[in-house]
Amino acid sequence: MSKTTLDFEKPIIELEQKLHELKKQSEDRHIDLSGEIALMQKKIEATRNNIYGNLSAWQRVQISRHIERPFFLDYVRMACTDFVELKGDRLFGDDPSMPGGLATIDGIRCVIIGQQKGRDTKENLYRNFGSPHPEGYRKALRLMRLAEKFGFPFVALIDTPGAYPGIGAEERHIAEAIAVNIRDMMVLRTPIVSIVIGEGGSGGALGIGVADRVLMLENAYYSVISPEGCAAILWKHRKHAAEAAAALKLSAPDLMAMGLVDGVIPEPLGGAHCDPEAAATNLKTSVTQELKTLMKVPIDQLLAARYEKFRAMGVFEE
Repeated sequence: MSKTTLDFEKPIIELEQKLHELKKQSEDRHIDLSGEIALMQKKIEATRNNIYGNLSAWQRVQISRHIERPFFLDYVRMACTDFVELKGDRLFGDDPSMPGGLATIDGIRCVIIGQQKGRDTKENLYRNFGSPHPEGYRKALRLMRLAEKFGFPFVALIDTPGAYPGIGAEERHIAEAIAVNIRDMMVLRTPIVSIVIGEGGSGGALGIGVADRVLMLENAYYSVISPEGCAAILWKHRKHAAEAAAALKLSAPDLMAMGLVDGVIPEPLGGAHCDPEAAATNLKTSVTQELKTLMKVPIDQLLAARYEKFRAMGVFEE
């Protein structure tokens, strides 16, 4: 169990404390409590399976935001080799909230980019809390074109509450930067795989989310608005975030059922933060499989399929 406990995990923590007390009592008093300890371990396992096997949409949102959850650069370190970061958009500057560069995934040379959050105040300020500026999206586009030029597949890891909405970002045309990325990714002549590893918030996620294969980690979320934002608009109060999360259908099972994502990558029990290495292995395996499949498809056929994939989304009535 991680150091940070979410509200719905408290029953597990309480049982684990009781187990610790039983073991200590057994050692201190030299009493054989092996039977009671075994029963308690089974109870903990059953409770853990029951909680994590029946997560609500809001609980998945909480896990997706867990401070100990692996971020983009953690996955690069664990799942990639030969990573070389490339900085700057060649127009304004570099955006630390959107790092990217060249990397190798299981022998496949590719261009990889993603949103990066921080784990403390200093790093969050440096990474802008994972909310990219316009130059972040323009850097992403520069790297996409680099991938296209050299015939490398492009991999994007999405983890943002949304693009930065500040005055400076508006002055430098954040909406235009995202729109251009969406347009150009649709016709990028190289395979694209995007994975939502945590938060997939609105246009900030879509700016690197147009892909031949869109995947999600099991406890990530992908939505047009945050549950809190939706609750503030519809219920006039953020306390209704759990209701909003359920109504938004933002979790991986719902999005799979609607055909908005192409696959769900399993996480270790309790979330990716409970076993980052296992989560990275699962992500690496899924991305590698998708890249190997996509790289065999003729590029014109790939582009046609990409176009049809997004045109088919939604429900229409005539």
